[in-house]
Amino acid sequence: MNRFLKNVLLACAIGIATSLLGNFFYSDFNFESYNELFYHLGINQLYSFVLTFSNLAFFYGLNRIKWKDRNWPFRVVIGIIGSVTISLSGLFFLRVFTKVYLKEVLFETFMQDEQWRYYSFGLWISLTIVIVFHVFYYYYKYQDKKVTESQIVAKTETAKYESLKNQLDPHFLFNSLNVLTSLIEENPIKAGEFTTGLSKVYRYVLEQKDKNLIPLEEELKFAKSYMQLLKMRFEDGIEYSLPERISNPDYKVVPLSLQLLLENAVKHNIISSKIPLQIKIYEQDSFLVIENNNRPKASLEKSTKVGLENIKQRYALITKKLVEVISDSEVFQVKLPLLTKEIKIMQTDYINQSEKYLRAKKRVDALKGFYYGLASYCVVIPFLAILNYRTDWSLQWFWYPMLGWGLGLSIKGIRLLGFNNTWEQKKVQQFMDSDQF
Repeated sequence: MNRFLKNVLLACAIGIATSLLGNFFYSDFNFESYNELFYHLGINQLYSFVLTFSNLAFFYGLNRIKWKDRNWPFRVVIGIIGSVTISLSGLFFLRVFTKVYLKEVLFETFMQDEQWRYYSFGLWISLTIVIVFHVFYYYYKYQDKKVTESQIVAKTETAKYESLKNQLDPHFLFNSLNVLTSLIEENPIKAGEFTTGLSKVYRYVLEQKDKNLIPLEEELKFAKSYMQLLKMRFEDGIEYSLPERISNPDYKVVPLSLQLLLENAVKHNIISSKIPLQIKIYEQDSFLVIENNNRPKASLEKSTKVGLENIKQRYALITKKLVEVISDSEVFQVKLPLLTKEIKIMQTDYINQSEKYLRAKKRVDALKGFYYGLASYCVVIPFLAILNYRTDWSLQWFWYPMLGWGLGLSIKGIRLLGFNNTWEQKKVQQFMDSDQF
């Protein structure tokens, strides 16, 4: 169901609810004919559609503004003030339409007879709806943030695993050790340099285990060490260039992304001293470009592209600027967005991450159901009590649904939020620590 249809159904529901409430409090459902009833319902629907869609348009307009997390109180105040202004204006023009146009009352007479009580009920309904919208908006925003953070954790851990797998790949170690063996015999000094560069690569990988973003300057230093390692390995078969300085010291990139891309360039292209593999790294329009001449190997096992795809997905989770890949017969380019916003560092157990996420989602769904039930209880029970009072107070039947429904909600709330949850966690931990299991 698209958003427009949902809004139409919402406006219809609000129109029916306000019609019932208005008649309940002000006219006791006294209509002289069905025509008067339908006219009353139609006018309420008109009011509901105008006020609902005008307030929703304002609400969605506020959503398009990029509010910082710390500015949420200001956003709420702006939303309420704007809603009050829009609702009062809408109510005024609707009353002009119904009184002056439909009932043909003179505008001067209409203005003389206007009173605040004609606006209070509609304004109260509008403010209630706006507050509810803000509550659900921030609730879902909070849940989306938690889900996104969980996804970032999962993708980050996958990338670290992929990077470590590439570094510990048997072919990589075999080639590196072969180079080191030959260098020890031919040039011991160069062999020592190769060993130092190799240790820098491993040390850098291990240092990035708890980071989601890293300063571009650090990643370029690592790339230089890694390229020197490749240069010692392939000698004249590789040529490379890196930027001497960066334009903005606050630029950040996803850690180990350069290692994955450089390793892919070496893995998938022919390397020879006659036509060397030329790798260039440079800045361009707030992107870091990693470029190499495209000389694919004739016989190459099918690539899974896990590394590149993982980098794309991780960037997609933290920014709207996407990773760009350009490939033709001459050049292969990958453009990484340069970011300036730091991501909160999170530590997690990757093995249990999927299971934890599923448990957390299940709990969120249970909490959401509980809060929906509690909100419905707070609305329906007072309405039933008033209805009971206005019809036949001698038989106070509203106590039955209030107590029965309330007992069910209380048990569910205790299970989700209170004693039972803590007791269950303690018992689970106790049995896990026991030698009997």
